[in-house]
Amino acid sequence: MTSPSVLDLAPVVPVVVLEDAGDAVPLARALVAGGLPAIEVTLRTAAALDAIKAIAAEVPDAVVGAGTVISARNVSDTVAAGARFLVSPGWTDTLLDAMKASGLPFLPGVSTTSEVVALLERGVTEMKFFPAEAAGGTAYLKALSAPLPQARFCPTGGISLASAPSYLALPNVGCVGGSWMLPGDAVADRDWPRVERLAAEAAALRG
Repeated sequence: MTSPSVLDLAPVVPVVVLEDAGDAVPLARALVAGGLPAIEVTLRTAAALDAIKAIAAEVPDAVVGAGTVISARNVSDTVAAGARFLVSPGWTDTLLDAMKASGLPFLPGVSTTSEVVALLERGVTEMKFFPAEAAGGTAYLKALSAPLPQARFCPTGGISLASAPSYLALPNVGCVGGSWMLPGDAVADRDWPRVERLAAEAAALRG
């Protein structure tokens, strides 16, 4: 990929699920203020595309991306909404072709060695490792680093503030994805100062 690496923007990429697109801009501003500019808005809700549009238009310091991208239609819809990177939980040849054709940085999801090798064969070296904790966690990624040092990962799935440092210490991990800085009650209460404080804690994981 010739585009800037998503893996190098921040130590943590917040994984955002929004039910109300009206919350997108203040939430994104809180995350950016806390030091987490790369924001993955997942396509799990009807509000997701409008949320991406709003962040892209109104929070210039945010690098907003789309998560849970699982089809070529998802790719085209999120590109049109202003997404600046794409993340998928897994990949197929059809999806990979669509993500490559978008021209955006993308992180296709993997959870097995064979999937990693298949992506390397296709010229892709940056991937999402998902679901990280369930798929073997740091031990699995550490084991991959010797035979496949050219692959770099953003592990996501079950990672917390406490476990993130052990992932970030691995040579083949560029960043981690997580949602612990977006507790459900804080989002529901629109407690953006709390989100900013939690984002700052996450941003400090890599000095």
